[in-house]
Amino acid sequence: MKRIAIIVAVVAVIAVVAVLLIRNGEETVAPVYQMVPVSTRDIVVSASAAGVVEPITTVDVKSKASGEIFEVTVETGDLVTAGQLLVRVDPRVPQATLRQAQADLTLAQAQLENAQSKLRRSEELHKTQSITEQEYEDAKLAVASAQAQLVRAERSLEDARISAEDTEVKAPISGVIIQKNIEVGSVISSATREVGGGTVLLQMANLDTVQVRALVDETDIGKIQPGMEVTITVDAYQNRPFSGRVLKIEPQATVTQNVTMFPVLVRIPNTRALLKPGMNAEVEVHVGAREDVLAIPNAALRTERDVSSAAEVLGLDPDAVAEQLAAAQRTAAPRAGGEGSPVAATAGNASGTTVTWRGREVTLPEGVSAEAVRALQTKFEGASDMRAVFQSLTPEERALMQRLREAAGGGPGGPGAPGGPGGPGQEGSVTDVALAGGNYIVFVVRNRVPTPVPVRTGLTDLDYSEVVSGLTAGDTVLVLPSASLLASQREFQERVANRPGGIPGVQRR
Repeated sequence: MKRIAIIVAVVAVIAVVAVLLIRNGEETVAPVYQMVPVSTRDIVVSASAAGVVEPITTVDVKSKASGEIFEVTVETGDLVTAGQLLVRVDPRVPQATLRQAQADLTLAQAQLENAQSKLRRSEELHKTQSITEQEYEDAKLAVASAQAQLVRAERSLEDARISAEDTEVKAPISGVIIQKNIEVGSVISSATREVGGGTVLLQMANLDTVQVRALVDETDIGKIQPGMEVTITVDAYQNRPFSGRVLKIEPQATVTQNVTMFPVLVRIPNTRALLKPGMNAEVEVHVGAREDVLAIPNAALRTERDVSSAAEVLGLDPDAVAEQLAAAQRTAAPRAGGEGSPVAATAGNASGTTVTWRGREVTLPEGVSAEAVRALQTKFEGASDMRAVFQSLTPEERALMQRLREAAGGGPGGPGAPGGPGGPGQEGSVTDVALAGGNYIVFVVRNRVPTPVPVRTGLTDLDYSEVVSGLTAGDTVLVLPSASLLASQREFQERVANRPGGIPGVQRR
């Protein structure tokens, strides 16, 4: 059995090598490619982040009164309205103080009436000089003192009434009880008399509207603006997305494992109270969207640098393909630009020069030259790691990219671009690539012959790209193997073909 397995393995290897040698022979067999019709689809671009559901308003409920808890009327999870009774504290001492204050007020009123009566008699006696001036002044002073005593009694009564009312703790807002810290019989301290702030009886929150604090990578944060639509999913309702909007972007960044993130607050209506504080949430910010637009797979996009290798794969003459592309570009609009010149300057105006930046026309901001934009674009051409290129930019170059994005209305721009050998490659960030667009080349089947066609792309979701120009519905594009795969195949074929003596038992035809 062991010998049979070895023989089978050797035969399999010989068969594979034979196929490779045959492909290097006089008869070239083109690799298999995929034919994809150009069709319409919706393209939605979103920046993803993770966060935690938080209540917008959270209130710690405390008592102004100290003492023993006599009654608790709510439990965790109960929905309450503002002013509803939550907790009753021992009211005996405050009520006794209230009764004493009422008695003191009655006494003060009686003393004032008595003092006023004495003053009236003193006035009559003073007119007849039956009493001295000092006695008359003492009578007036007694009235003033009684009036002051009455005011103090009234104030004491009001304080006692408030203290008695404070034994009933009521809901400060309408919301849900999310935490309960006391039970009947617990002894609490007053929030107004204790240095530590008193005992927290309950914690409640208004969950009609909640928020998610999501951490977004700094390379994506430039595309997110307040008011953007957001889709939120939580583990508890995986098949039920929630809708919200970006509320604000906090200015202070946080650094986690050498990655700089910015907190983004997303506000979500929660009228059915399905979202609970503390739930982990996945957030997708809708950066851009196109509905019912022509789209092709990103893997079908080719740059001018890899057109020759693609032509060889299809069995076409690279020189003839280059001539076809040159003729097509000569007939294109002067401002269309190309992969070799992604930033094409056009006629200026009073306010500045118009350029094509990432496939869209942009009027350069004041103080920005077309040469500076072209130099910036050149840094990203041919790069395999767009994120690394973006992170290597100087602050001035990043500021220039931001100004170009603003000049384009927040649309195009960013460090990445789809396409390249076999697909989009690696991007600096999702949203930068998604909004970039650009000029590319695709191979279209026309009259049963692969034909190179320049196209301009728009929005991309990293799988498909919007076709702005160059193709129509019904065209069929070719999706070829990636250039890196073809290169490795050719290298292996050449290595086998150049092996001295070849492989025993295998001959080239």
